[in-house]
Amino acid sequence: MHRLFTHEGPCAGVKIVYRTNMKSIQVNEHGGPEKMQLVESPTPQPAAKQALVRIAASGVNFIDVYFRTGLYKADLPVTLGSEAAGTVAAVGSEVTEVAPGDRVAYAGARGSYAEYAVVPSAQLVKIPDHVDFQTAAAAMLQGMTAHYLTHSTYALKSGDTCLVHAAAGGAGGLIVQMAKMLGARVFGTVSTEEKAAIARAHGVDEAILYTQQDFETEVKRLTNGRGVDVVYDSVGKTTFDKSLNSLRPRGLLALFGQSSGPVPPFDPGILNAKGSLFLTRPSLGHHVATREELLWRAGDVLSWIAAGKLKLRIDRTYPLAEAAAAHRDLEGRHTAGKLLIAVS
Repeated sequence: MHRLFTHEGPCAGVKIVYRTNMKSIQVNEHGGPEKMQLVESPTPQPAAKQALVRIAASGVNFIDVYFRTGLYKADLPVTLGSEAAGTVAAVGSEVTEVAPGDRVAYAGARGSYAEYAVVPSAQLVKIPDHVDFQTAAAAMLQGMTAHYLTHSTYALKSGDTCLVHAAAGGAGGLIVQMAKMLGARVFGTVSTEEKAAIARAHGVDEAILYTQQDFETEVKRLTNGRGVDVVYDSVGKTTFDKSLNSLRPRGLLALFGQSSGPVPPFDPGILNAKGSLFLTRPSLGHHVATREELLWRAGDVLSWIAAGKLKLRIDRTYPLAEAAAAHRDLEGRHTAGKLLIAVS
């Protein structure tokens, strides 16, 4: 059984067809990737100020792992996924931002490992004509994260120095590119020579193989003992102490992830002892809290991609039924770039 939607406007006369049932990846109990189940359920319907999006591609991120394991709390069962791109299939009342037929992308609304998702319309951005669905899905969460880190959390300027962990990864590679666009000198940590080559292609001035070198020692050597202005750290537990030690006095550590686990409790006095340091644990949601800020960040990211100024590296794409394999590869550090789930 299908429902047909006809709408007026930019795509007048086009019939939007969507199924009354859909497939999605749900977690009914916390645990490893084996807890991810492909289920069929009724397609949700948009309420006021919401849109139903037919998902074409969904991004895979560590935040999805955190919800799967229970590190981030959500009522079970939970549908995983926090970013996607697709086509608006239907809208609820009071929606002014998008219309059925629009090509859109979003980040921050959970439930994108699915054929359809209901999303607050204010969180949707239209995709430029020359950007495809997979690229848009790959760009949203990590692209806007890189944007707020380099433009707001620590607004880089020409001559600044920064250390980027996991510089060959999806978020790391975008941070590197944006930092270089702003004129910074960039050091990046990687695990292998292959990933070092990828990081250099992103633009790092120095690739530090943390499996062979102590990154704290290398940063101090490269900065003549001063340390960097800012460290962008998505790793967490295993890098935290040395990240602090890599900063100059009054430098800033932006801890925006915890792929190695959460940082244990510590005495804030160490920030004083190590040079009156600053520490922040930001999130994307607080940096796209208004429609204006969302359009600024997403607009920059998507326009830079469309113009060829920002390069995405999509490492692998998985069908929806193999989403668990994507999590295994992500957690196993077997990737260099963005992972996607191709839904339709």
